[in-house]
Amino acid sequence: MNEARSDSLVAIDGSHLKPARWQRTLFEALLDTRRKQGGEFEIIDGADGIPLSFDKLVLASLIIGRVLARRTAQGERVGVLLPNVSGVAVTFFALAAFGRVPAMLNFSSGIRSLTAAVVTAELKVIVTARAFVTKANLQEAVDDLAEHCQIVYLEDLRKSLSRIDKLRGFIDSKRARRLHLKRRIRPDDIAVMLFTSGSEGVPKGVALTHANLLSNCEQFITMLELTGTDRIFNALPVFHSFGLTTGLLAPMVIGMRTYLYPTPLHYRQIPPLVRSSGATILTGTDTFAAGWGKAADPDDFKGLRLVFLGAEKVKDATRRIWRERFGLEIYEGYGATEAAPVIAANTQLDHRDGSVGKLMPGLEVALETVPGLDHGGRLHVRGPNVMAGYMRHDTPGTLEPPADGWHDTGDIVTIDDDGFVFIRGRAKRFAKIGGEMVSLAAVEAYCSEIWPDNAHAVTAVAHPRKGEMLVLVTDRPEAERQELIDWAKNHGISELTLPKTIFSVEALPVLGTGKLDYAAIGEMAAAK
Repeated sequence: MNEARSDSLVAIDGSHLKPARWQRTLFEALLDTRRKQGGEFEIIDGADGIPLSFDKLVLASLIIGRVLARRTAQGERVGVLLPNVSGVAVTFFALAAFGRVPAMLNFSSGIRSLTAAVVTAELKVIVTARAFVTKANLQEAVDDLAEHCQIVYLEDLRKSLSRIDKLRGFIDSKRARRLHLKRRIRPDDIAVMLFTSGSEGVPKGVALTHANLLSNCEQFITMLELTGTDRIFNALPVFHSFGLTTGLLAPMVIGMRTYLYPTPLHYRQIPPLVRSSGATILTGTDTFAAGWGKAADPDDFKGLRLVFLGAEKVKDATRRIWRERFGLEIYEGYGATEAAPVIAANTQLDHRDGSVGKLMPGLEVALETVPGLDHGGRLHVRGPNVMAGYMRHDTPGTLEPPADGWHDTGDIVTIDDDGFVFIRGRAKRFAKIGGEMVSLAAVEAYCSEIWPDNAHAVTAVAHPRKGEMLVLVTDRPEAERQELIDWAKNHGISELTLPKTIFSVEALPVLGTGKLDYAAIGEMAAAK
């Protein structure tokens, strides 16, 4: 960590955590919860209408896993190109059971990013499903990927299963723990490969261990007081760390039933399904929650007790929708793929609007001084949930561990006297104008104050005299700069921090994770 101020180093007490709960593998954790809850307990349900009990999940994982193991080596990364259906849970745990590493591919990212992920992780095999490829219109992309690696379709794999395969899987399910231990898979082995969103560049591979993932589950389960009596509705794709950890792995650790839905973009379909599924917890991002809130009937969310959002800043307009229409508070959290992912969270007992809550127990935190900024600093974190390392496109297959265990989040934050964390912006999302550092996130917040019902993105482009110039891209059809100027004067905001140019679009480009695609937005602004 570079030049971190010694007086900004904070250790968050984690003495009440139980390290033994993460000193195991993901498949061991699945077996432990099966033993506690009972094999007949239905742990996964979803829109595909194929509910899975613990026994069915373990059995299917062992049958499919053994077939995939014949084509791959222990420790090998295997691509997974599947939506939120029961098949993705089976495939994930099938690979985990046999010591293979699921590399969760973002099917919404386009062929360029998919190909980059294949190269970065040195994938030789990708598991997908014909029905999904057809429905998602991905055949052209899959054909391109087939030039780099073998494509295995689950439908073909299931048809190839012999009676002996099924019988052996049944026998193995009765001695699953003993067989798993023989494979000598360790908690500190890599368990999954995820990929950064690529919102500001080429995606990187993020290697997370079994202990990384399970420790993060332990951290926020303890902090949020989640129990097996809850039910969670998860429409966030499991190629996203938030969707994977909070929507699949943590429920499995707790013994909480999960309802998987294949896309968060079905704004009208999701609210009634939340009601019929009996969900008490809903996770998502601000973009998706705003859409669900506008489309839902008041009774659709009456069974919810916790709405937990992350991945992007929660807007005041979204909070108002949920408070006024459904009588529900939104609890905002913050994380990074590299931290498996949760770093901080608001809870029902301890929350503050505008913040992302308090830091997870067991973390060490340091704020690095940023020249030009008087308050806050660049956030670095270290703890049991911080990744094993990156894999980069220019050095495929090579693990690059974080220096001395510290991860530089790239986020500028302040932490108040009560321990609440406030995100001030991305280090990369600061512009230097007239010698002053200007937070692009802060400027976006100003725009949201004026036009709360619209989406806004601010980017910086080169300026011949001032170095950089701010450009606002918005879905508001008639956004006038004079409105910004008038608001700024009334609130004591310097006109220097306001966008010089505004242009409107029908919709801002969004990544599959729900985050704005700032790379595409920057290209749009530069082209104007």
